[in-house]
Amino acid sequence: MVDSEGHPDGDEIALGSVLAALADPLRRQVVAELARAPGGTERTCASFGFPVSKATLTHHFRVLREAGLIRQVNRGNSRAACLRADDIEARLPGLLDLVAAEGGKK
Repeated sequence: MVDSEGHPDGDEIALGSVLAALADPLRRQVVAELARAPGGTERTCASFGFPVSKATLTHHFRVLREAGLIRQVNRGNSRAACLRADDIEARLPGLLDLVAAEGGKK
């Protein structure tokens, strides 16, 4: 069941949704950076420094959230995102390692 913020339960994370979310290079970079960061790292959307509008950035993070890749929490006037590493590893073992490794290449 999806919670009030749009986060699916861990057992509802679906391969198709995750792969669709990761198909976009910007979203894949977000996941790669969070996967390489220490566990539990929270970052605001703006901290990634992407050259896109606020509306586009909001869209990308919504896709990641609805796919179950990130959890977003309100932090005052912004939102912080953290990777749902345990849930993803339980559903799709090894995926984050692949994304993190690929994300390091330019």
